[in-house]
Amino acid sequence: MSADRVVVVGAGHNGLVAACYLAREGLDVEVVERDTVVGGAVSTVERWPGYRVDRGSSAHIMVRHTGIVEDLGLDRFGLDYLDLDPWGFAPFGDCDLTFSVDLDTTCGSIEKVCGAKDAAAYHAFVTDWSARNLRVFDAFQNPPTARHLGRALWGVGKQTGLGGLELSRQFLGSADALLDAHFDDERLKTALAWLGAQSGPPAHEPATADLVGWNTVMHLRAPGHPRRGSGSLSEALAACLQSLGGRVRLGDGAAAITSAGDRVTGVLTDSGEHLRADTVVGACHVLTTLELAASPALDKARRDVHVGNGIGMVVRLVTDALPPYPTATPETYRALQLLAPSRQALRRAYGEWGAGLPPTEPAALAMTFSAFDDTLAPAGMHTMSIWGQWHPYALANGEHWDAIAEREGNKLVEAVERCAPGFASSVQAMHVQTPLDIERELGLRQGQVMHVEMSLDSMFLYRPAPDLAGYRVPGTPGLYLCGASTHPGGGVFGASGRLAARTVLSDRSARSRALTRAVRTIRRG
Repeated sequence: MSADRVVVVGAGHNGLVAACYLAREGLDVEVVERDTVVGGAVSTVERWPGYRVDRGSSAHIMVRHTGIVEDLGLDRFGLDYLDLDPWGFAPFGDCDLTFSVDLDTTCGSIEKVCGAKDAAAYHAFVTDWSARNLRVFDAFQNPPTARHLGRALWGVGKQTGLGGLELSRQFLGSADALLDAHFDDERLKTALAWLGAQSGPPAHEPATADLVGWNTVMHLRAPGHPRRGSGSLSEALAACLQSLGGRVRLGDGAAAITSAGDRVTGVLTDSGEHLRADTVVGACHVLTTLELAASPALDKARRDVHVGNGIGMVVRLVTDALPPYPTATPETYRALQLLAPSRQALRRAYGEWGAGLPPTEPAALAMTFSAFDDTLAPAGMHTMSIWGQWHPYALANGEHWDAIAEREGNKLVEAVERCAPGFASSVQAMHVQTPLDIERELGLRQGQVMHVEMSLDSMFLYRPAPDLAGYRVPGTPGLYLCGASTHPGGGVFGASGRLAARTVLSDRSARSRALTRAVRTIRRG
């Protein structure tokens, strides 16, 4: 067994990031993946002939702030980001709110609809909360230790001039309370609440304030859409890994993570090959990793890790026209289209989710990137994704997702139709991904696209559980975790993969130093 060999289980973007950083340090790295496509939830396929369609994520926000793309030089491997600017469009009948990277342009849009007071309040809010979140982002890019978290949050306090008690009160409050404290117009509050809810928790729950505050960083750098689809990021990472001497094995996933005594010895693949290694990084769901390893930590993790009851579902469409929003401009179709009529509608949808019921009228987030990326669809045609929240994985009304998939998919088309009359007639084909489909196709348990809930008790030092928060599996030396199950969580981020790689390298360096000391002691003796 090579002491320099590492096997990564899962070719999602975090696993590929970890693999690249490990290979760059000279380790022999192989990624095993059961799927025939790299990227997991960050992948793109030809769903219909001539149409490239994302299977999971579409807009990339956090990874653009990490420096990972630049550090690994992913542009050399074909990654070409197209800016989403404007990044948000919220239509309300004969008016709309448009959020651009330029703050003054955004405030101009707000003033036209909501008045000068809310426009000025938004300017002040962005200035304050974007500065706070640059500090919070530092905490996201470091291991979730008390020292790192304390340093980052101490910096927030010094910058705002607020005492610890008031600062913690603001961060632990609900997003709705934060919005009510700053703004008057319900349309502005609805758009910001719906955007903040994309992590999962609704705006009325405690400790959701910064889910709205975090969005202010999009005034510092635009979200991006990779040309040729979301999967271009993963494809570039795989090419980068190969240039560093690493390998990606597709269509042959992990059947088991093997060990001798309490130490990892490698991975047994589905094809029966044993890949020997003294380091294995589980880049799939944390519970999947522990099951593959037959870990003694599994039973406790099943109790402690909060997977939840899914978040939502998505429909992928072929259309012969873009949604005819009454106030749309050509730039509208670059933006995330925030289709929620009111905060009351959001609360009603969440209440139905809590009761285990499909939403009567789901809120929708629509994306129309073929409007400016001509690689996604034939000329004159378009692809479109519509994400809906909240849709429970486990239904309490006796229905089954396979039986109601088309019905619920049509509800999301209707959500766009309400804001863009005439849109439904443009739909030529529809592919529905229910929470059950998301689990089947992408391995995301219970349709939970964040792996683990993004509530406060599953973040930072608690993600995915307190005893698993350090990227190591207790009781199994050589077994590590990365991916959305670990800090800093879900979304297209990559930070988890980089942090897991740093943990592996730190442990190997410590073992090497210990071995050197032992050899010296023996020689002296």
